Amino acid sequence: MTDVSPADANGSAPTEQPPVPGFRILAQYVRDLSFENPRAPDSLRMDGKPAIDMGVELNAQGRPDGLFEVDIKLSIKASTDTMKVFQVELLYGGLFQLTGIPEQDIEPMLLIECPRYLFPYAREIISRASADGGFYPPFMLDPIDFAGIYTARQQQQAQQGGAA
Repeated sequence: MTDVSPADANGSAPTEQPPVPGFRILAQYVRDLSFENPRAPDSLRMDGKPAIDMGVELNAQGRPDGLFEVDIKLSIKASTDTMKVFQVELLYGGLFQLTGIPEQDIEPMLLIECPRYLFPYAREIISRASADGGFYPPFMLDPIDFAGIYTARQQQQAQQGGAA
């Protein structure tokens, strides 16, 4: 055994390869879940489709251990002209480890790619909650364009910065 690095074919020491960009999902969890069906059983026998009001919030933050927490908050309110049908609020999170990601790409990774991986699980939880609340068919969220949300947020911040 020696303390000398092996040489490549040219006799020079090999160069270190930069780490390959990637991320790992270390944990996924429900931080908060609320389902309300205040007008049951009347809300279960309504005719037609209710109006849906949906909200999406994204949050990402670094931790002292070098990992990142990403949260998706989904709020869905279904109502008719005469009654509130149901309301679901879910705060679903994940713990991520990023490796080899350039500094300028960390924010888009956390607010676009990480939520893309969390969303199908959050969607299933909301669907199951609406089914358990007595609604058939269960409420299924349409896919969310996280890149579009991120771009809109960036444009809004740029406009606010320009106005200040």
